Amino acid sequence: MTTTDFTAMTGLELMRWVQTERPTDVPSIGRLLGMRFDEVEHGRIVLSLDTRPDFANPLGSVHGGIAATLLDSAMGCAVHTTLPAGTGYTTLELKVNYIRSARTDGQTLTAEGNVIHAGRRTATAEGKVLDEQGKLIAHATTTCIILPPVD
Repeated sequence: MTTTDFTAMTGLELMRWVQTERPTDVPSIGRLLGMRFDEVEHGRIVLSLDTRPDFANPLGSVHGGIAATLLDSAMGCAVHTTLPAGTGYTTLELKVNYIRSARTDGQTLTAEGNVIHAGRRTATAEGKVLDEQGKLIAHATTTCIILPPVD
């Protein structure tokens, strides 16, 4: 297990650390699904993953939960980049619109999350998932509650 003190990092510093270190010893949804942090900026995150047969729904295409997880991660991490050290967040609401299915044959799906509003108590963000051809797979919005540091 890593010994990095995550509570001492700002959200942006933590997301940049995850992007560069790609910790394999820390269990996470990102590790489980093979997510990559492609771009990390203040208020913006780009994640990607390669689809695989394990992601299939009963019809043989990528399960909608994969796109929802990508979106929740990208938007939530984008919100996290705006937070000071020791401050957390959690998703209050997630609204996903599915546009088309994705294949399970190893294509890359890319999710972008952008903060719309970062307040003291709540934050909102929007996101989209694109396939390798740049076609829209799904788009979403989220509301996150900001969790102040615990003394």
